[in-house]
Amino acid sequence: MTVTLNHTIVPAADNGRAARFLADVMGLECLPPTGMRGHFVPVRVNGSLTLDYMTVEEPHPVHLAFDVDPATFDGVLARLRERSVPYGSRPDAPDNGRTDHPLCPRGLFFSDDNGHLYEVMSPG
Repeated sequence: MTVTLNHTIVPAADNGRAARFLADVMGLECLPPTGMRGHFVPVRVNGSLTLDYMTVEEPHPVHLAFDVDPATFDGVLARLRERSVPYGSRPDAPDNGRTDHPLCPRGLFFSDDNGHLYEVMSPG
């Protein structure tokens, strides 16, 4: 059997708000709350992976990186711009407004209000 990551927990001050933010920006599906007492709000990344946002008192920032095709990248970039969410080409400059990523032809970083650093990389 191949090893496949099924889900990972993403800490957040407000799990619903954080999940909806990522789902909206990335064009992903935010699923109904799950778990005992509905304390997880999953975002479907693909057919086998969800990011399960969980409310915690003091969320510690994580870095999540996504490989996307050029059309998906264009959609993410457009949604970031529509929402006036700062983005940038480097992790130490996630607000420089550039997409000239050091590891791929086009890429960007953006953050949410929990301090999570999201990275989106495209081959073109």
